[in-house]
Amino acid sequence: MKISTLILGIALISVQVVAQKNNDAEKKQIMSDLDKKYDKYSALAQTIWGYAELAFLESKSSILLQTQLKEEGFQIEAGVADMPTAFVATYGSGKPVIGILAEFDALPGIAQEAVPEKKSIQGQAAGHACGHHLFGVASMAAAIEVKDWLKRSGKSGTIKLYGTPAEAAGR
Repeated sequence: MKISTLILGIALISVQVVAQKNNDAEKKQIMSDLDKKYDKYSALAQTIWGYAELAFLESKSSILLQTQLKEEGFQIEAGVADMPTAFVATYGSGKPVIGILAEFDALPGIAQEAVPEKKSIQGQAAGHACGHHLFGVASMAAAIEVKDWLKRSGKSGTIKLYGTPAEAAGR
């Protein structure tokens, strides 16, 4: 499966909730916008794959996502819940309030090359075996597309993207 299919699929699920009452032209516009940004989002996911940072230590991954969201007009609150890498990115105002979860941490002891067969990366202590490098970027992409849709449509709403290590979700 191509990364584009996975990224677009995850982002589409999030965006679909917002656009479900809208016409097919709006849905096609959203998908077209996501397709146009495929190279950018794919590169970001591969960068986070390469960082392979463990939960609560994913400073580069967190900053990468925060920077992208800030460039898109989101307000960033970093270091939330006493976790240096957790953040909340907010855009817009009013209702509805749309919450999106973005996890981006790696797992210990799993350092796999980006190939379809088992091929460890020597000297690397962690890796992405559960797709959080994709999940974080796809969630960010969804938040950006919902923001763009709100702007185009003139509708009100608040988007909150919660960037967090997966381990924190179980706390």
